[in-house]
Amino acid sequence: MEELGWLAARLSAAWLALVLALIVLPSALGVSLGISEAYMWVLVKTLEWATKRIEKGVKKPQPEVLKIPAANGIIERDETPMEKEIAGLHRMEFQFSDIFYFCRKGFEAIVEDEVTQRFSSEELVSWNLLTRTNVNFHYISLRLTVVWVIGVIVRYCFLLPLRFTLAAIGITSMIVGTTLVGQLPNSSVKNYLSEVVHLTCSRILVRALSGTIHYHNRENKPQKGGICVANHTSPIDAIILTNDGCYAMVGQVHGGLMGVIQRATVKACPHVWFERSEIKDRHLVTKRLREHVADKSKLPILIFPEGTCINNTSVMMFKKGSFEIGGTIYPVAIKYDPQFGDAFWNSSKYNIVSYLLRIMTSWAIVCNVWYMPPMVRKEGEDAVQFANRVRSAIAHQGGLTELPWDGGLKRAKVKDSFKEEQQKNYSKMLVRNGSVGSLPTGTESD
Repeated sequence: MEELGWLAARLSAAWLALVLALIVLPSALGVSLGISEAYMWVLVKTLEWATKRIEKGVKKPQPEVLKIPAANGIIERDETPMEKEIAGLHRMEFQFSDIFYFCRKGFEAIVEDEVTQRFSSEELVSWNLLTRTNVNFHYISLRLTVVWVIGVIVRYCFLLPLRFTLAAIGITSMIVGTTLVGQLPNSSVKNYLSEVVHLTCSRILVRALSGTIHYHNRENKPQKGGICVANHTSPIDAIILTNDGCYAMVGQVHGGLMGVIQRATVKACPHVWFERSEIKDRHLVTKRLREHVADKSKLPILIFPEGTCINNTSVMMFKKGSFEIGGTIYPVAIKYDPQFGDAFWNSSKYNIVSYLLRIMTSWAIVCNVWYMPPMVRKEGEDAVQFANRVRSAIAHQGGLTELPWDGGLKRAKVKDSFKEEQQKNYSKMLVRNGSVGSLPTGTESD
């Protein structure tokens, strides 16, 4: 028994030594030994072969839902405004057939609305040999099944232990390093050490995800004293960006493992964590942001103005708060490739540990990051208009669908004000067309 224990200890020591020498040390120094590149080459070739086998093995034509991007949906929607569509049915007066417009819109929303589908994982066009995405794909051939079994063994018996080891090293180093740096008095030395800890640990964590990140237009990287805003898919968005530079982050307070990391990192870097439900916290955040932006020597602030994670097929409404404080906005578009692994975090379904387990048993995390030219608020432009302009630029660069809806609908019901707005629009249209009789002065139709 003692010999088994001694052998296990030796194997563990050898495993840790290999991980430290071949992965941790090179990643901390920002160099690559070519292991990740070789792995991605083999993975791409394997998935290409699997796709060809699936296409060859399917006897019947594939369902149409698999041939179109998920962002387009299964319903061909008519985007004609309500006023024009109803006006096409009749000219001047109200008719009972007007209700068909609202009935059709209701049926469309029940079958597939354009909002809630953004809070679930994106549907793949071709199977990526992961069981969790095998909703519309079935047995094709023995060879494909053998490759899938080999993939399960590789992912769970080799990649998972390796990634868990790297994640443990990265997270522990982040917590211990920022805690120690946080004990130092405020100075340039503390700021420098904090940046080194954040950058080094982020590089290790990216390796723990088998991350392959392509950064574009680095000449537009956020500068000190600026505000970096990006679309939000996952907590690892922050790691993806910090892998290429340090930021002071602003975000929602979390519990569990995320909470431990937040409480440790804020000791070394002026991150701002807040509770969204607390009004006093929101005022404090605005004050802290104004003070931060006023100091051009401080790290750029990283904000995800959607306020929640979206499945990387669209960009939803940006909260206007980060666009009211002034300063230069540096937009960043992040687009993940779902073929290698789903980066989306459905926080209402998975806690952070379950989510990380799903990530670590995926093939890899592959994404593109575009740094976009800085933007400033135009004269006469309010915060909402500025936020919408930045959102449009990010959506266009990342190839994402732009939606005007609030990401808060992920956990809350539609506000009554949205319903009342549609009712008022229809009422005003009837009054303007003369369908409703003359109203007393100062009276509005319901």
